[in-house]
Amino acid sequence: MRTNYYLEKLYQDMQLRAYSKHTQEVYGRAVRKFLSYSGKSVEMLDEHDVRDYVLHLMNGNLSKGSINTYQAAIRFFFGVTLNRSMNYLQMPRLKEDQTLPEILSREETARLLECCKNPKHRAMFALAYGSGLRVSEICGLKTQDIDSKQMRIFIRGSKGNKDRYTVLSQQCLAFLRDYWRSCRPNHPEGLLFPGWRNLSSITSEAVNDALKKWLSVAGIFRKISIHSLRHGFATHLLEDGVDIFTIKELLGHRSISSTTVYLHLANIGANLVSPADRIGNNGC
Repeated sequence: MRTNYYLEKLYQDMQLRAYSKHTQEVYGRAVRKFLSYSGKSVEMLDEHDVRDYVLHLMNGNLSKGSINTYQAAIRFFFGVTLNRSMNYLQMPRLKEDQTLPEILSREETARLLECCKNPKHRAMFALAYGSGLRVSEICGLKTQDIDSKQMRIFIRGSKGNKDRYTVLSQQCLAFLRDYWRSCRPNHPEGLLFPGWRNLSSITSEAVNDALKKWLSVAGIFRKISIHSLRHGFATHLLEDGVDIFTIKELLGHRSISSTTVYLHLANIGANLVSPADRIGNNGC
């Protein structure tokens, strides 16, 4: 089918630009869903089909950020893979709401880890909170990336195709060793958390489904994802006095502006005194 030809070329175009494996998967999935929804041959598609699809997505449960990612993938498909110009004014990016991310308190995080009785799931949750890993980084982690001597974790080819190191906590190391003793993962490429039948890594959906289950067991009924645990890692480090530039490097942010959101989440003003409380009562 011609559709398969274009999808194969899409992946080749992303590989030529050294897009990360995660980006390739996200863009490929987004374009496949768009082509399936449109029901047209690729040659007949135009910006009106994109507009119709975006309106369809807006009527679902996707966030504005996710819809913008779908749009970016489809734009890449048209502009690069199909080499076709389009009127992008007819396909505006959605203005995203500037809401603060949801995080668990330290007490809630401790309760989650205590209630989780599955060694594999507990190790993954500990990596998100104790090391600030993204869900895609957890899924792609390999046994050789864990450096217990230096107490650090090597993250390879993450968002933006960047490598970095982040901290490995003693608690997380203990959970990882418990998981290793219990499950003995045996993936040919050394994946730490292989998925079904050891054929590939566990999926991000499976990780978040596991978190949803154990949150319920812990009596936490809020909209929390694995990324929320990563947010908690950064927020609590900031509260503990770690400077924001170090946190930026641990998280793998490209820009410090992405890290400053934690200034709004951290309770760093708890001991501050308002200047109004320092002036004398010298009114009339």
